[in-house]
Amino acid sequence: MRSVRRRELLSGNEAVARGAYAAGVRVACAYPGTPSTEILEELSRLPGVYCEWSPNEKVALEVGIGACLGGARTLVAMKHVGLNVAADPWMTLPYIGVNAGLVLVVADDPGMHSSQNEQDSRYYARMAGVPLLEPSDSLEAYRMVGAALELSERYDTPVLLRLETRVSHSRSVVEYDEERMEVDLPYRKDAAKRVMIPGHARLRHPVLLRRLEELAREAESFPFNRVEMRSDRVGIVTSGVCYHYVREAFPQASVLKLGFVHPLPERTVRDFASHFRRLYVVEELEPFLEESLKAMGLDVMGKARIPRDGELDPDRVGRCLAEIIEVDTGVKGGGWEKPELITVSLPGELPARPPVMCPGCPHRGLFYVLSRLKLVVSSDIGCYTLSVLPPIEGIDCQVCMGAGVGMALGLEKAFSGSRVNADLRGRVVGALGDSTFIHGGITGLIDMVYNRTPCTIIILDNRTTAMTGFQDHPGTGRTLMGESTHALDLEALCRAIGVDSVRVVDPWDLKATEEVLREEVGSDRTSVVISRRACTLMTRSRHAVFRVVDEECTGCRRCLRLGCPAIVLRGDKAWVDEDLCAGCSMCAQLCRPGALREVGDLD
Repeated sequence: MRSVRRRELLSGNEAVARGAYAAGVRVACAYPGTPSTEILEELSRLPGVYCEWSPNEKVALEVGIGACLGGARTLVAMKHVGLNVAADPWMTLPYIGVNAGLVLVVADDPGMHSSQNEQDSRYYARMAGVPLLEPSDSLEAYRMVGAALELSERYDTPVLLRLETRVSHSRSVVEYDEERMEVDLPYRKDAAKRVMIPGHARLRHPVLLRRLEELAREAESFPFNRVEMRSDRVGIVTSGVCYHYVREAFPQASVLKLGFVHPLPERTVRDFASHFRRLYVVEELEPFLEESLKAMGLDVMGKARIPRDGELDPDRVGRCLAEIIEVDTGVKGGGWEKPELITVSLPGELPARPPVMCPGCPHRGLFYVLSRLKLVVSSDIGCYTLSVLPPIEGIDCQVCMGAGVGMALGLEKAFSGSRVNADLRGRVVGALGDSTFIHGGITGLIDMVYNRTPCTIIILDNRTTAMTGFQDHPGTGRTLMGESTHALDLEALCRAIGVDSVRVVDPWDLKATEEVLREEVGSDRTSVVISRRACTLMTRSRHAVFRVVDEECTGCRRCLRLGCPAIVLRGDKAWVDEDLCAGCSMCAQLCRPGALREVGDLD
């Protein structure tokens, strides 16, 4: 079949998907998480690939392990904090190896655009003893997937492909052939290699270490490592998107751009270093490369100048290194020319746009009630986490997915044995979304029932994974491939765990929601309240909107306590932006004079 040559502008995530398809990936698994989500969404549109949203990242990797052992090239994708969830199988997978290739794509988020921490996932490659590849743009992302799978099969190891937010979401031109490899390897039993009882594992660890030595030699000829000799006075070592920052900030500098980051191509690094008195290392987050170069005995300058927090850019790199490079080399300004700022005249000052839940968001009503009841609320990660902000201020603590349940148990146990906090006994609730409950909350609820904890868990069931872009999950009745499937019954699941009281509320009904919560909170049992209403962005067109009757508005501002962006003050009166209003009626429920009315009632 004649191949068709294509040239497209692709994001890094799209390029990974296209590269996986071209390389013959037949199974792909993920849990949605920005900045990695689009990889599976794009791959699921291509024929001949089984794609799934797994309940969490650990399950995704375990499915991927089974698929690669079964002879199918496999891709598993997740964001950086997801790799923490998948760490248990990840750390043993290099011992058992693969059959067909397996690449784990992890997307780090420097700058925390949509994450709770700045984690450097490169250390997971070092801990597990696997090769680590880092593309610097979409074209490399496309090509490195195939290279990773080939490495995986040749060295019998998983490969970690690390992206950063700018690589995942920035677009660049990718040229490729619409050809697809066919990889279908036979399955073979090999219990001594694949069943990690201690006796087998002891034999496999030395194999892993020898493999790392072989991979270090392989890294020397890796085509995505590149030496660019320019200045004989300034040498910079970098990788990933930072390569582009370096090239823009210091266009005359000599650069060693690494694509194979672990294990390092030491001979290449030493040869490059021999041309300079000192090397400068530019990398985001932790000093991963810098530590490795210093361990080789090289004189390097990195995190003493380049910050360990936040996202880098060309200007930040230039400002951080220019002075020290000038001192070291005598090159004026270090070779950095400060870019001219482009100013744009705007008609007046733009208003601030703080993060806020959407008009009509069902989470708003639930957290308004929780705040009103003055409860201690341990939460999870989702759109609802924005209710920590004024005016609702309805959350006390939040760490990671699933932790809202376990933290609630811990808080309740602490309060139950305390004299200082005795008034908070029975005042704890845990809140988490439906997708989050399936991801990591079920085991916490089992623990709560098992340890007889009188506490209420609230599952915010909006029928989707809203925060990352409306992906399906086991509770929606649809798969990533668009097929109808069994929809997990949350009520039946909670009862099967042993929860005696499972109740469902409509969070748009503030009075009923408050009544149910008052009854359940403080009872002597574990209870679950399911706050169920579909995400407003999925149903908005079905509802009428509300309007303020000026003559009846007293300016009491009670409606503003919801923090709904559709309601503002005009003078001393409330006003509803009907283009934003979702018709939830929560503001009307709070309006004592009855000035907020459904538009149809005013005609």
